[in-house]
Amino acid sequence: MKAYVFPGQGAQFTGMGKDLYENSALAKELFEKANEILGFRITDIMFEGTAEELKETKVTQPAVFLHSVILAKTLEDFKPEMVAGHSLGEFSALVANGTLSFEDGLKLVSQRALAMQKACEITPSIMAAVLGLADNVVEEVCASIDGIVVAANYNCPGQLVISGETTAVEKACEAMKAAGAKRALILPVGGAFHSPMMEPAREELAAAIEATTFSAPICPVYQNVTASAVSDANEIKKNLIIQLTAPVKWTQSVQQMIADGATLFTEVGPGKVLTGLINKIDKEAAVANA
Repeated sequence: MKAYVFPGQGAQFTGMGKDLYENSALAKELFEKANEILGFRITDIMFEGTAEELKETKVTQPAVFLHSVILAKTLEDFKPEMVAGHSLGEFSALVANGTLSFEDGLKLVSQRALAMQKACEITPSIMAAVLGLADNVVEEVCASIDGIVVAANYNCPGQLVISGETTAVEKACEAMKAAGAKRALILPVGGAFHSPMMEPAREELAAAIEATTFSAPICPVYQNVTASAVSDANEIKKNLIIQLTAPVKWTQSVQQMIADGATLFTEVGPGKVLTGLINKIDKEAAVANA
Protein backbone atom coordinates (compact mmCIF):
# COMPACT_ATOMS: atom_id res chain seq x y z
CA MET A 1 0.00 0.00 0.00
CA LYS A 2 1.17 3.51 -0.84
CA ALA A 3 1.67 5.71 2.21
CA TYR A 4 2.38 9.43 1.85
CA VAL A 5 3.93 11.38 4.72
CA PHE A 6 4.22 15.14 5.22
CA PRO A 7 6.92 16.99 7.20
CA GLY A 8 6.47 19.62 9.90
CA GLN A 9 8.17 22.80 11.03
CA GLY A 10 11.95 22.69 10.65
CA ALA A 11 11.96 21.24 7.12
CA GLN A 12 11.97 24.68 5.47
CA PHE A 13 14.86 25.94 3.33
CA THR A 14 15.60 29.10 1.33
CA GLY A 15 14.29 28.82 -2.24
CA MET A 16 11.68 26.18 -1.34
CA GLY A 17 8.93 25.78 -3.93
CA LYS A 18 10.51 28.08 -6.52
CA ASP A 19 11.03 25.28 -9.07
CA LEU A 20 7.39 24.21 -8.64
CA TYR A 21 6.18 27.79 -9.22
CA GLU A 22 8.29 28.18 -12.36
CA ASN A 23 7.53 24.77 -13.91
CA SER A 24 3.83 24.19 -13.20
CA ALA A 25 0.89 26.41 -14.12
CA LEU A 26 -1.23 24.76 -11.39
CA ALA A 27 1.47 25.34 -8.77
CA LYS A 28 1.80 29.00 -9.79
CA GLU A 29 -1.97 29.47 -9.54
CA LEU A 30 -2.09 27.89 -6.06
CA PHE A 31 0.89 29.88 -4.77
CA GLU A 32 -0.73 33.13 -5.97
CA LYS A 33 -4.01 32.12 -4.34
CA ALA A 34 -2.06 31.54 -1.11
CA ASN A 35 -0.57 35.05 -1.30
CA GLU A 36 -4.12 36.43 -1.51
CA ILE A 37 -5.44 34.33 1.39
CA LEU A 38 -2.51 35.20 3.67
CA GLY A 39 -2.51 38.90 2.80
CA PHE A 40 1.25 38.99 2.11
CA ARG A 41 3.51 37.53 -0.56
CA ILE A 42 4.77 34.44 1.21
CA THR A 43 6.26 33.32 -2.13
CA ASP A 44 8.78 36.21 -1.96
CA ILE A 45 10.02 34.93 1.43
CA MET A 46 9.99 31.27 0.35
CA PHE A 47 11.85 31.87 -2.92
CA GLU A 48 14.18 34.78 -2.05
CA GLY A 49 14.03 35.28 1.74
CA THR A 50 16.77 34.62 4.27
CA ALA A 51 16.82 31.60 6.61
CA GLU A 52 16.00 34.03 9.45
CA GLU A 53 12.88 35.34 7.67
CA LEU A 54 11.76 31.79 6.92
CA LYS A 55 12.18 30.80 10.59
CA GLU A 56 9.36 33.08 11.78
CA THR A 57 6.53 30.76 12.88
CA LYS A 58 3.87 32.78 10.98
CA VAL A 59 5.92 32.19 7.80
CA THR A 60 7.40 28.73 8.46
CA GLN A 61 4.17 26.83 9.01
CA PRO A 62 2.29 28.11 5.92
CA ALA A 63 5.49 27.76 3.84
CA VAL A 64 6.03 24.09 4.70
CA PHE A 65 2.31 23.39 4.25
CA LEU A 66 2.22 25.09 0.83
CA HIS A 67 5.33 23.30 -0.44
CA SER A 68 3.93 19.91 0.62
CA VAL A 69 0.35 20.36 -0.58
CA ILE A 70 1.19 21.99 -3.90
CA LEU A 71 3.83 19.34 -4.63
CA ALA A 72 1.23 16.63 -3.92
CA LYS A 73 -1.24 18.29 -6.28
CA THR A 74 1.32 18.33 -9.11
CA LEU A 75 2.31 14.65 -8.77
CA GLU A 76 0.93 12.66 -11.72
CA ASP A 77 0.39 9.35 -9.96
CA PHE A 78 -0.71 10.66 -6.56
CA LYS A 79 -3.09 8.02 -5.22
CA PRO A 80 -2.60 7.72 -1.46
CA GLU A 81 -3.92 4.67 0.35
CA MET A 82 -2.87 6.04 3.74
CA VAL A 83 -1.43 9.39 4.89
CA ALA A 84 0.23 10.87 7.95
CA GLY A 85 1.94 14.13 8.84
CA HIS A 86 4.38 15.12 11.58
CA SER A 87 2.77 17.85 13.74
CA LEU A 88 2.05 20.68 11.25
CA GLY A 89 2.33 18.05 8.49
CA GLU A 90 -0.98 16.54 9.62
CA PHE A 91 -2.75 19.54 8.02
CA SER A 92 -0.96 18.83 4.72
CA ALA A 93 -2.01 15.18 4.99
CA LEU A 94 -5.64 16.21 5.53
CA VAL A 95 -5.64 18.28 2.34
CA ALA A 96 -3.94 15.43 0.47
CA ASN A 97 -6.64 12.92 1.49
CA GLY A 98 -9.53 15.32 0.80
CA THR A 99 -10.61 16.01 4.40
CA LEU A 100 -9.79 19.72 4.07
CA SER A 101 -9.86 22.01 1.05
CA PHE A 102 -6.62 23.77 0.06
CA GLU A 103 -8.05 27.14 1.16
CA ASP A 104 -9.38 25.92 4.51
CA GLY A 105 -6.16 24.03 5.25
CA LEU A 106 -4.06 27.14 4.61
CA LYS A 107 -6.31 29.36 6.73
CA LEU A 108 -6.13 26.90 9.65
CA VAL A 109 -2.35 26.58 9.37
CA SER A 110 -1.99 30.36 9.38
CA GLN A 111 -4.26 30.68 12.43
CA ARG A 112 -2.36 27.85 14.14
CA ALA A 113 0.97 29.59 13.58
CA LEU A 114 -0.26 32.91 14.97
CA ALA A 115 -1.96 31.25 17.97
CA MET A 116 1.22 29.29 18.77
CA GLN A 117 3.33 32.44 18.46
CA LYS A 118 1.09 34.19 21.00
CA ALA A 119 1.19 31.21 23.38
CA CYS A 120 5.00 31.20 23.19
CA GLU A 121 5.09 34.79 24.41
CA ILE A 122 3.06 34.11 27.59
CA THR A 123 5.58 31.96 29.52
CA PRO A 124 9.28 31.24 28.82
CA SER A 125 9.23 27.75 27.33
CA ILE A 126 11.46 25.56 25.17
CA MET A 127 11.97 22.10 23.67
CA ALA A 128 14.96 19.74 23.82
CA ALA A 129 16.00 16.60 21.95
CA VAL A 130 16.97 13.58 24.04
CA LEU A 131 19.09 10.97 22.25
CA GLY A 132 19.93 7.45 23.34
CA LEU A 133 17.35 6.77 26.04
CA ALA A 134 14.33 4.45 25.98
CA ASP A 135 10.96 6.24 25.80
CA ASN A 136 9.86 5.02 29.23
CA VAL A 137 13.06 6.36 30.86
CA VAL A 138 12.47 9.80 29.30
CA GLU A 139 8.87 9.76 30.53
CA GLU A 140 9.97 8.78 34.05
CA VAL A 141 12.59 11.55 34.21
CA CYS A 142 10.03 14.14 33.01
CA ALA A 143 7.59 12.98 35.70
CA SER A 144 10.26 13.43 38.40
CA ILE A 145 10.97 17.11 37.58
CA ASP A 146 9.23 20.02 39.33
CA GLY A 147 7.40 22.22 36.81
CA ILE A 148 5.95 21.43 33.40
CA VAL A 149 8.04 19.14 31.16
CA VAL A 150 6.59 16.36 29.01
CA ALA A 151 7.49 14.00 26.17
CA ALA A 152 6.40 15.88 23.03
CA ASN A 153 7.67 14.12 19.90
CA TYR A 154 8.26 10.34 19.69
CA ASN A 155 10.39 10.68 16.53
CA CYS A 156 12.07 7.26 16.40
CA PRO A 157 13.52 4.79 18.90
CA GLY A 158 16.21 6.62 20.89
CA GLN A 159 15.13 10.08 19.73
CA LEU A 160 12.48 11.83 21.77
CA VAL A 161 11.80 15.56 22.09
CA ILE A 162 10.70 17.00 25.44
CA SER A 163 8.81 20.25 25.88
CA GLY A 164 7.79 22.61 28.68
CA GLU A 165 8.79 25.49 30.95
CA THR A 166 12.36 26.65 30.33
CA THR A 167 13.72 25.87 33.82
CA ALA A 168 11.96 22.48 33.95
CA VAL A 169 13.32 21.45 30.54
CA GLU A 170 16.84 22.55 31.50
CA LYS A 171 16.66 20.51 34.73
CA ALA A 172 15.27 17.53 32.78
CA CYS A 173 18.19 17.73 30.30
CA GLU A 174 20.69 17.41 33.18
CA ALA A 175 18.70 14.50 34.64
CA MET A 176 18.54 12.80 31.19
CA LYS A 177 22.34 12.96 30.89
CA ALA A 178 22.68 11.52 34.41
CA ALA A 179 20.31 8.71 33.35
CA GLY A 180 22.60 7.82 30.44
CA ALA A 181 21.37 9.94 27.50
CA LYS A 182 23.97 10.34 24.72
CA ARG A 183 22.80 13.92 24.30
CA ALA A 184 20.12 16.25 25.64
CA LEU A 185 20.18 19.50 23.72
CA ILE A 186 17.94 22.56 23.67
CA LEU A 187 16.32 23.09 20.24
CA PRO A 188 16.14 26.47 18.44
CA VAL A 189 12.32 26.71 18.50
CA GLY A 190 10.06 29.50 19.70
CA GLY A 191 8.37 27.66 22.55
CA ALA A 192 7.02 24.47 24.08
CA PHE A 193 4.99 22.90 21.27
CA HIS A 194 2.91 19.78 22.03
CA SER A 195 2.83 20.50 25.76
CA PRO A 196 0.31 22.02 28.23
CA MET A 197 2.01 25.38 27.52
CA MET A 198 0.08 25.44 24.21
CA GLU A 199 -3.36 25.42 25.91
CA PRO A 200 -4.14 29.08 24.96
CA ALA A 201 -3.31 28.26 21.33
CA ARG A 202 -5.38 25.07 21.45
CA GLU A 203 -8.44 27.01 22.64
CA GLU A 204 -8.02 29.61 19.91
CA LEU A 205 -7.46 27.03 17.16
CA ALA A 206 -10.33 24.83 18.41
CA ALA A 207 -12.84 27.56 17.54
CA ALA A 208 -11.42 27.86 14.01
CA ILE A 209 -11.37 24.08 13.49
CA GLU A 210 -14.96 23.72 14.75
CA ALA A 211 -16.08 26.35 12.23
CA THR A 212 -14.36 24.57 9.30
CA THR A 213 -15.95 21.93 7.07
CA PHE A 214 -14.27 18.52 7.25
CA SER A 215 -15.20 16.09 4.45
CA ALA A 216 -15.04 12.29 4.33
CA PRO A 217 -11.43 11.42 3.34
CA ILE A 218 -10.46 9.26 0.35
CA CYS A 219 -8.12 7.24 2.60
CA PRO A 220 -7.34 6.99 6.33
CA VAL A 221 -5.06 9.44 8.13
CA TYR A 222 -2.83 8.15 10.92
CA GLN A 223 -3.14 10.98 13.40
CA ASN A 224 -0.41 12.15 15.78
CA VAL A 225 -2.68 11.86 18.82
CA THR A 226 -3.92 8.29 18.27
CA ALA A 227 -1.23 6.72 16.02
CA SER A 228 -4.07 4.79 14.37
CA ALA A 229 -6.08 4.95 11.13
CA VAL A 230 -8.93 7.47 11.26
CA SER A 231 -11.52 7.94 8.49
CA ASP A 232 -14.39 9.64 10.34
CA ALA A 233 -14.41 13.41 9.68
CA ASN A 234 -15.70 14.28 13.16
CA GLU A 235 -13.10 12.11 14.86
CA ILE A 236 -10.35 13.66 12.70
CA LYS A 237 -11.55 17.12 13.77
CA LYS A 238 -11.55 16.15 17.47
CA ASN A 239 -8.01 14.70 17.27
CA LEU A 240 -6.72 17.76 15.42
CA ILE A 241 -7.93 20.02 18.24
CA ILE A 242 -6.15 17.88 20.86
CA GLN A 243 -2.94 17.78 18.78
CA LEU A 244 -1.41 21.08 19.95
CA THR A 245 -1.14 20.05 23.60
CA ALA A 246 -0.62 16.29 23.03
CA PRO A 247 2.53 14.40 21.99
CA VAL A 248 3.31 13.53 18.37
CA LYS A 249 3.33 9.72 18.27
CA TRP A 250 5.37 9.43 15.08
CA THR A 251 7.18 6.18 15.93
CA GLN A 252 3.89 4.52 16.86
CA SER A 253 2.12 5.90 13.73
CA VAL A 254 4.75 4.50 11.36
CA GLN A 255 4.75 1.13 13.14
CA GLN A 256 0.96 0.97 12.83
CA MET A 257 1.03 1.92 9.13
CA ILE A 258 3.52 -0.90 8.50
CA ALA A 259 1.32 -3.31 10.48
CA ASP A 260 -1.65 -2.19 8.35
CA GLY A 261 0.17 -2.95 5.09
CA ALA A 262 2.23 0.11 4.09
CA THR A 263 4.79 -1.05 1.52
CA LEU A 264 6.23 2.32 0.40
CA PHE A 265 6.50 5.61 2.31
CA THR A 266 6.84 8.69 0.10
CA GLU A 267 7.72 11.98 1.80
CA VAL A 268 6.03 14.95 0.14
CA GLY A 269 7.45 18.36 0.97
CA PRO A 270 10.73 20.06 1.83
CA GLY A 271 13.62 18.00 3.17
CA LYS A 272 14.08 14.31 3.96
CA VAL A 273 13.55 14.31 7.74
CA LEU A 274 10.70 11.80 7.78
CA THR A 275 12.24 9.23 5.44
CA GLY A 276 15.29 9.27 7.74
CA LEU A 277 13.12 8.72 10.82
CA ILE A 278 11.11 5.95 9.11
CA ASN A 279 14.33 4.06 8.30
CA LYS A 280 15.34 4.31 11.96
CA ILE A 281 11.91 3.03 13.04
CA ASP A 282 12.06 0.10 10.58
CA LYS A 283 15.26 -0.62 8.62
CA GLU A 284 13.30 -2.71 6.10
CA ALA A 285 10.82 0.05 5.22
CA ALA A 286 10.92 1.24 1.60
CA VAL A 287 11.10 5.05 1.42
CA ALA A 288 11.14 7.68 -1.32
CA ASN A 289 10.99 11.45 -1.70
CA ALA A 290 8.53 13.08 -4.09
